[in-house]
Amino acid sequence: MNFVKRAALSLLARKGKTILLLGILLVICALLLGGLLLRGATARQEAEAQRRIGVDVTVRGDELTTDAADLLGAAPPVVAYNPVLRGVTASPGLTPVTSELPEPPEAAADPERNGLALAGVRDSGLLLAFASGRSQVVSGRALTERDAGHRVVMVEERLAELNGLAVGDTVDLATRDGEDTVPFEIVGVHRSPQGIPGQWTAPRDLAANQLYAPVAPVVELGFGDRLSEAVFRVESPEAARPLREEVARVLGPDGLRFDVNDKAYLDRVRPIQRVGAFAGALVWLISLAGAVTLGLIVALTIRERRHETGMLLSLGERRWKLVAQHAVEVTAVALVALAVVAPLGLLLAPTVGERLLPSDDDGVGSAEVRMAAADLGRVAGIGLGISLVSTVFPGLGILRLHPRSILTDSE
Repeated sequence: MNFVKRAALSLLARKGKTILLLGILLVICALLLGGLLLRGATARQEAEAQRRIGVDVTVRGDELTTDAADLLGAAPPVVAYNPVLRGVTASPGLTPVTSELPEPPEAAADPERNGLALAGVRDSGLLLAFASGRSQVVSGRALTERDAGHRVVMVEERLAELNGLAVGDTVDLATRDGEDTVPFEIVGVHRSPQGIPGQWTAPRDLAANQLYAPVAPVVELGFGDRLSEAVFRVESPEAARPLREEVARVLGPDGLRFDVNDKAYLDRVRPIQRVGAFAGALVWLISLAGAVTLGLIVALTIRERRHETGMLLSLGERRWKLVAQHAVEVTAVALVALAVVAPLGLLLAPTVGERLLPSDDDGVGSAEVRMAAADLGRVAGIGLGISLVSTVFPGLGILRLHPRSILTDSE
């Protein structure tokens, strides 16, 4: 009789043990599928966190210019960058926000004390104050790379209120030498959380007098192309290493400062990575435990069926076919278990994701747990691998058996 047919008859004849084997394989396949789905979801969530959050690298150096920043911004590790050019300007038509305390006599020696702080940027959203949410745009819009070369400006809310300014108005900003003015259109009003200090502070150092404009118009005001700093966003802390090498190559090692701010990235990505590591360890643990459990069951089954084995061997059945029969029995039950688990995975996957995956309040959110054909393929591969391992190794004992010793054994 064909060993495949014998396997089918054996499963039908031993219904109780078949059901027990099916239950064990159902648990193994369900846990394997859950672990693989969880690992896939965490990988997608981590990739989304990398894309949305990233790691900010701040570079300062004596040779840092607008051209150097553009060159570094095109480097492969960089996904976004923001050169920052700081200066102090004046506006004949604007009254700056001032401290209520009297100005000390020694402050009169500073001719720029009553000026307005001007920062040329490429993308205001990459500035630490805006990226962290401490500063916010309350009217209009933020500055982006699309504003490059345009004479537009963002003003602080208190300065706007003091001078009756709104989005769409125009302000004149003085050149660095003070001999000319250039009109800028207000496209946004931002709010800074920094109040007026308890001691006298020059207006140019007050957050209420902070203006933001694109870099190129600030350069045209006569502030040169030497940057105060440049912020480069990369996807992960590991990507900061090749960027550091590129920065040293472009700017030289002298007078270089390279600061990596990865706290926000690590705070959000580490919980996701921990869940992913747990899911990976779960898959390995289930595979090992499943193989051991099934191996013990198959070994006991082989022992109980010694007389059946002896009869078949005495009739001339090949030993490898007896091992193959046990493998077919376990594999057939494993396929049934997989067919039962697959629809359950579709139903339970969203609930598992909501319970186990961390959510992020900064737009990353909880990753969607979804099941694809590849996931079922992996579960089938691992499950069948467990079935084969758990039957082949215990079945090797059959190769050493002799019909006479089996049939005359009283046990």
